Amino acid sequence: MGTFTYNTGLKVDFDDRVLAHIQIVVGAKLRRGEPLYFSWRDDDGVGDGRTTVWLHPSMPLVYKYFGSKMPRINPAWVEVLAESANTAGGLRLLPEPEAPSAMAASASATASVRGSASS
Repeated sequence: MGTFTYNTGLKVDFDDRVLAHIQIVVGAKLRRGEPLYFSWRDDDGVGDGRTTVWLHPSMPLVYKYFGSKMPRINPAWVEVLAESANTAGGLRLLPEPEAPSAMAASASATASVRGSASS
């Protein structure tokens, strides 16, 4: 479980994989000088609501990972999150889609099953 710290006052725990994807998307936006909203659902322990922060390049931002290895990155998830970040509502944590290789393997298996069913 990694920690997202913003402006030294807000600390939020996210799974390391989630945090890595957030870091990629937020880093790309802030590197271009584009501030953004970032919203997520709070867990039951803090009221089960939601939190939104305004991320700006001038504010300190820290990503602290629990594990020592870089999590596997899903380019499809980065794309979905980046599309969200580029809207007026800002970055929202959205469910992870299947990785492109997993989708291709699934489509291939489905086609293979269909092909053998028609034989």
